[in-house]
Amino acid sequence: MQLPRLIQGGMGAGVSGWVLAREVSSLGQLGVVSGTALDSLLVRRLQDGDAGGHMRRAMSAFPIPTVAERVLTRYFQPSGTDGQGAPHRDGQSRYQLLPLMRAKLSIERQGLIALANFVEVWLAKEGHCGVVGINLLEKIQMPSLPSLYGAMLAGVDVVLMGAGIPAEIPAVLDRLTRHLSVSISLAVLDKQPDDTFELTFDPRALADESVTGLPLARPQFLPIIASVVLAKALLKKAPDGIDGLVIEGPTAGGHNAPPRGQLQLSQSGEPVYGERDVVDLEQIKALGVPFWLAGGYASREKFAAAIAAGARGIQTGTVFALCAQSGLDPALRERFLASVLRGDSHVFTDPLASPTGFPFKVARLENTLSEADRYDERPRLCDLGYLRRAYRKDDGTLGYRCPGEPVDDYIYKGGKLEDTVGRKCLCNGLVANIGQPQRRADGYVELPMLTVGDDLECVKPFVSEGKLRFTARDVIESLMPAEPVEA
Repeated sequence: MQLPRLIQGGMGAGVSGWVLAREVSSLGQLGVVSGTALDSLLVRRLQDGDAGGHMRRAMSAFPIPTVAERVLTRYFQPSGTDGQGAPHRDGQSRYQLLPLMRAKLSIERQGLIALANFVEVWLAKEGHCGVVGINLLEKIQMPSLPSLYGAMLAGVDVVLMGAGIPAEIPAVLDRLTRHLSVSISLAVLDKQPDDTFELTFDPRALADESVTGLPLARPQFLPIIASVVLAKALLKKAPDGIDGLVIEGPTAGGHNAPPRGQLQLSQSGEPVYGERDVVDLEQIKALGVPFWLAGGYASREKFAAAIAAGARGIQTGTVFALCAQSGLDPALRERFLASVLRGDSHVFTDPLASPTGFPFKVARLENTLSEADRYDERPRLCDLGYLRRAYRKDDGTLGYRCPGEPVDDYIYKGGKLEDTVGRKCLCNGLVANIGQPQRRADGYVELPMLTVGDDLECVKPFVSEGKLRFTARDVIESLMPAEPVEA
């Protein structure tokens, strides 16, 4: 299957939701759902009352009904309450939280993760014949295996993965087509040279023969990378498992690959990228696999130039993140679009914000965690924990820590004080972006932290004074070259 020329970026958490992906796919392009924190998003949607019944409709199609029934019984609140009569949507009640991720997940948690990914993909594929992808992060390893299985049960067509080196994923996809047990290496801090840590998942512990007896289609796999070296390494590791590449530049939103060589910062405190960070497209072309260019390509002219340079097409996120079908909270989206229209918007590549250590694009906007005083007001807390890293304790067992958690806790677990400076809670900030902020027991409500790419000019053709709403269809019709050159 030859994939479309336009890939809609997989922005997490929930920004690239099923509504956006379904719209893009139904219009003939590759719609992509974000796989980040889908289990938390599902249970929050259920606690909010599942407006429209979409979660329950998809859950009823899940081929392991006992899992769906257990999740529905535990989390669904018909009136959108916390069980005590206080609707979540009034902002006064608290969401029930899931246990923090661990290397060894219970069968129940594996089932919930698989279900959540199934639901998102199933809804994105509903009602059309287009192709749908899912975007996962290598840096968020612990839910990856059941996430892939759930997405494959829903018939996902493409898996995209960045923020790391996903060399083991092609073999995982091959085995999951036959419902076989799978494993990947777990990145562990402070481990000894002889240590081996793995994440494992066995579909047959979750599903019976009525499910595992039927083969699954293998999705195409597109790593998201930023260097020729990594492209070559992945193709050498899995020569038949890489179906294409997304080449992402440092202007893209979300996490960016760090600059090559010693980190240097500009006067404003942003990482400085240089010639070593420019990907040689001639070398990419010589690898013989389709590729898409990402980061600053959201115009018809740049789209056509990418195809002329040998690319299959482009991936773009920012302009889709700000369209009406994205999962962003509408009020947040309109506030930012208004700032773009006024010309006072700014995107800062923050070398410290992300607990992953990767540079992270943060849009400057009032009443968000981009403001230093609002960040300082937030009591440090790690209660979602998707970016926690496993570390080896002195006794050889695993512990978990995040530079964004309370400083004393992080140091107690063997972390360094300097690693906590400037770190922000991406998990809570990104979930707040889509209108699901947690209200803590002390009354503090989590604030958003919006991430978009550097190129905000791509948005300006769609907005004007009094018009801050545009659609995914508008984007696609504007971007597609009139007469694409065949690559």
